[in-house]
Amino acid sequence: MLGSMPDKPTADSTESTRRVWSIPRAGSLSRLTLNTEPLAPPAADEVQVEVTAIGVNFADVFACLGLYSATPTGRFTPGLECAGRVRRVGSDVERWRPGDRVIVLTRFGGYATLLNVREETLWPTPNDWTDAEAAAYPVQALTAWYGLTSLGNARAGAVVLVQSAAGGVGLNALQALQTLGARAVAVVGSQAKRDWLMGQYGLTDATVIVRSTRLAADLDAALASLGAPGFDVVFDAVYGADFQPSFTRLAPEGRHVLFGAADFMSVGRRPNPFRLAWRYLRRPRLDPLAMISQNRGLLAFNLIWLWHEASRLPDAMRGTLALIPRPPHIGGRYAFEEAHSALAAIQSGSTVGKLVLEPQRTPEPRAE
Repeated sequence: MLGSMPDKPTADSTESTRRVWSIPRAGSLSRLTLNTEPLAPPAADEVQVEVTAIGVNFADVFACLGLYSATPTGRFTPGLECAGRVRRVGSDVERWRPGDRVIVLTRFGGYATLLNVREETLWPTPNDWTDAEAAAYPVQALTAWYGLTSLGNARAGAVVLVQSAAGGVGLNALQALQTLGARAVAVVGSQAKRDWLMGQYGLTDATVIVRSTRLAADLDAALASLGAPGFDVVFDAVYGADFQPSFTRLAPEGRHVLFGAADFMSVGRRPNPFRLAWRYLRRPRLDPLAMISQNRGLLAFNLIWLWHEASRLPDAMRGTLALIPRPPHIGGRYAFEEAHSALAAIQSGSTVGKLVLEPQRTPEPRAE
């Protein structure tokens, strides 16, 4: 998996050229432009990767709109994950060789055809996975692994509510729950997603719910069908109006794990400040004192912090692959030049699984 070249090639100082999507400052997707620029040789502890596939995430949209707490100031390139092949290595790099297929974790910068990264942020691509599957895996699978196990304490027999279950994180969460032997209740945004999910995961009528104003009653019916008094874990990327009905149905010792706020997603090129302000003012509130007597917990996280803890990434990836061993479902493949179309698809909320950008794919006519 790590290549077979016996001797490490000598690094050279030749500058390369790459294509890269960048935005001068957050605030509007219309500022995101495709550029060509030089790329220096990798530093001594870096690996230069030729990118063949890039994972597209909600965080990319939120970063470009300026709604993501980790968004860099000034010019930046979106993208938290990609996959490809090692092209060059720095003089101190021992583990990797040119030609190795790798998964790359980036703290922004992934929307590029070539990039230099620290060697500890790479992981070997499984032999039987495509590059698209490899690029689509780490962010959302790590999110599911960390949220369900480290924070949620999900285990065999637990009853777990998964919001946005047909999205990339949701599908990884369902696979993780199958591995653990837990029982899942899935919430999706449309009947089509419900039908697809039932066919793919064998969930029952009562345990796949289409989000609506009768969510509370549907959650009660799902719990009744499982003979459960409440949820042991709520795994939530939506927040908003769905939060209170879910939280109040936690069993004693139950944990509500919040890792996103899709309810705040803007569907335009820039945020609507009035809509955001209205939703912010109406956001759910909790009374910590009441939580003591209810014996319920709320935990929230943003996985981007893990990118600062590079020494923890290998163990995190090992744990994730053990819990979620199958490659992810690819719901849409876009040419590198179609980044705006991919981001618009994410905003629409209509996608199933993961979207990827592929630098070697030819753009196709698409209905907007």
